[in-house]
Amino acid sequence: MQAIQFHEVGGPEVLHLTDVEQPVPTAGQVRVRVAASAYNAADNGMRGGFLPIPIQLPHVPGYDVSGMVDALGEGVTDLAVGDAVVGFLPMERDGGAAEYVVAPAEAWVAAPTSIPLADAAALPSVALTAWQSLFDDGHLTAGQRVLIVGAGGVVGKYAVQLAARAGVHVIATASPRSADAVRAAGADEVVDHTEADVLGALDGQVDVLLNLAPLDPEQFAADVAAVRDGGVVVSTTAFMATPDDASRGVRAATVFVLPNRERLAELVALVDQGVLTVEVTRRIPLAELPALHAEGAAGRIAGKVIVLP
Repeated sequence: MQAIQFHEVGGPEVLHLTDVEQPVPTAGQVRVRVAASAYNAADNGMRGGFLPIPIQLPHVPGYDVSGMVDALGEGVTDLAVGDAVVGFLPMERDGGAAEYVVAPAEAWVAAPTSIPLADAAALPSVALTAWQSLFDDGHLTAGQRVLIVGAGGVVGKYAVQLAARAGVHVIATASPRSADAVRAAGADEVVDHTEADVLGALDGQVDVLLNLAPLDPEQFAADVAAVRDGGVVVSTTAFMATPDDASRGVRAATVFVLPNRERLAELVALVDQGVLTVEVTRRIPLAELPALHAEGAAGRIAGKVIVLP
């Protein structure tokens, strides 16, 4: 089968389209014929060697995957050949930038039926990141207020949708380019961070500040003033410290997404209920993945890109 693989960490040039042996599922695993995998910034970090995840080399990237179950390992009883599935695969193991992938059965859930199967690959880790940031770490509840910095990105729009659905008042920062999409996702207020002082634009403090953007550390520390006493600052930017304010009981949490099969199944259900919109900006063939990594290494990639084998 064909796969994108790298044998050493380094720049995008270490990625190669190659023929590899089709994997065989062992006990507790399933093999999936890949419909699509999704590109994530962490793929760039693992390939470049600056994200501390102990990958096995040679490595196939692409840990968000959708496809059809093709073969079952011994002991797998809750999935069947022919099932349409989506999964957030163990990041240290081979991913789905290939024609087939093998992963533990518990990594997979039934795919949404309301969108194309390939597009479902755009859902798992980014939607889980949004959920975990808001509710597992932020402890948001109905009637509270959240400020989402960087809401125009993929995780940001999922966060806006999920917070709005939960009855949370959503204040979001976005550029003019993404402001309409953020409003459509359910934001109550949108602040143009390219023009306005975010703190000055607020009409009161918030319960949670969720940062999804590469802020200047001094600006990030200043933004903590937006959080009420006893509130929470949550950030997904693990490359810099998340500030707190112990004097006011404001705690800090840095999120690195964790697999959660039950929660992923719930997110799939929200997609099929029409509550959650799955964003796919571009669809590229497998052979173009090295070029996409080069694009990502040079700067942020707008929207969500899926890779079709």
